[in-house]
Amino acid sequence: MTLSMKITGFVATLVILIIIPVYFLQESGNQAAIQQAYIDRSVENATDLYAENCVVCHGASGEGISTIPALDTEALRTMPEETLYKIISRGVDGTQMAAWDLEEGGILTRAQIQELTTLILNPSWKQVELRVADLGLTPPTPAEMEVTNEMVSALQTLEGSEDLILGLTVYAENCAACHAANGEGTSIAPALNTEEVRQKALDDLIAIVQNGVSGTLMASWKDILTPEKIDASLTFILRWPEIENSGVEFPEIEVPVFESTPEMIAAGDRLFHIACKSCHGTDAYGTPMAPSLNNPTFLGETPDAAIYQIIAGGVPDTLMPAWGARLSEQDLNSLVAFIRSLEENTQPILQP
Repeated sequence: MTLSMKITGFVATLVILIIIPVYFLQESGNQAAIQQAYIDRSVENATDLYAENCVVCHGASGEGISTIPALDTEALRTMPEETLYKIISRGVDGTQMAAWDLEEGGILTRAQIQELTTLILNPSWKQVELRVADLGLTPPTPAEMEVTNEMVSALQTLEGSEDLILGLTVYAENCAACHAANGEGTSIAPALNTEEVRQKALDDLIAIVQNGVSGTLMASWKDILTPEKIDASLTFILRWPEIENSGVEFPEIEVPVFESTPEMIAAGDRLFHIACKSCHGTDAYGTPMAPSLNNPTFLGETPDAAIYQIIAGGVPDTLMPAWGARLSEQDLNSLVAFIRSLEENTQPILQP
């Protein structure tokens, strides 16, 4: 072998040793860029899917609403992709999490479910929140009772004031919307400021709060409230007469009756397309996940009071959640007004 051939072979080998690593470094970067582009596209597509189908339960920024869990958590971000996909696809038994896969009775394709999975694993919740707002789909803020400085000051005069103040806060944020600010109950939940409640065994009351009451609006709070908060809220409820005597003034109960006006129907229409359309379909014609409301049989046989109760209290053993703790009295009545307004032009639903 001549010297020139040796030199040529050496140079060729040297070039290969230089080029191949550079190629693989570039290829690795290209693969990473391709993967990131895929994630970005999936998140962008899933944002509208989330706004239209998930936001009403899980919140505009994945924060969760009432007893519905948050999605913006480290536990979900580190969950195996396959596990998260199955949860969205098949739902979760014993919860309000429905099966969303078309083959499981839902309304989403596998590709759409994969995009939602990617969104949760690679969250951009601030962008999601802004997009939800742009679409006009931000869910209503859950009704809460205001805790004033005067109420806190009055409680500070009582023994165990720290527990009472914590109990008042927990009650205001989680209980007042259904049981009323002064504990005298509403059309959707019983009174708590009664001797009957105060005579119950504490363990029984704790069990009710932790486990809920089957067939009623009363949800299980054991995964939402800490034992400390449950104990404090019950201490507050059981000492209600003493609290009232201390000078705490609770907001007045108002039970307004709203007539069906064009403004209410329009408000109900907007709210329906935020909170109800994903299950009951556009114009309430139904989907595989929930029945039609826009049909003469339902509207002819269901009075307004029953429609109100269905929305407020939910329907046990179905995917219909209880909205009474999330919507104001006016919101609920607006939805009733909108659904009733459909009766004028509704057509019979033809069975396949």
